[in-house]
Amino acid sequence: MKQLHQGAKWGFRIRFYFSSLFLIFIFASFFFPIAMSLSHFSFFDSFFVSLFSFSLFWIVLTAVLGEVYSRLAYKNWKYELTSHEIKLERGIIWKRYSAIPFERVQNIDIQRGILARMLGFSTLNIQTAGYHMPARGGGVSEGYIPAVSVKDAEEIRDFLIKKIGKRQGL
Repeated sequence: MKQLHQGAKWGFRIRFYFSSLFLIFIFASFFFPIAMSLSHFSFFDSFFVSLFSFSLFWIVLTAVLGEVYSRLAYKNWKYELTSHEIKLERGIIWKRYSAIPFERVQNIDIQRGILARMLGFSTLNIQTAGYHMPARGGGVSEGYIPAVSVKDAEEIRDFLIKKIGKRQGL
């Protein structure tokens, strides 16, 4: 099975940082008053010392967890094109294995956002027949591959278009 592009680590890392911002604000509103009450300095000094130590703790914790998450997510996301299907394997704690037969492939989209263009990778969205994205939006296609090289993305798209064309008699 093939590994994702190295730039996927940055995508996973940034996604983790943005999602953790929400948790940091929740924990800050809960734990900061406790940290303030435990301080033995004068109020003015204790406020800034507690604020600095609390902020430093969360920044370091977020950076460490973000790095661990990005490396594990990268290591555990794989894909393979066989003679009649696309195999996907992903997940850190809960593994998900998918096999998408070429007969179900309807459309292949290649996306390159700002980060992807800077790091030289593409995202593949392989839409399939019979797969419905979640009603709340924000879902991804069944054949979502977050980071492959630009060359590989175009080769995969061309390969799948040829398979679809043969199926339809084109």
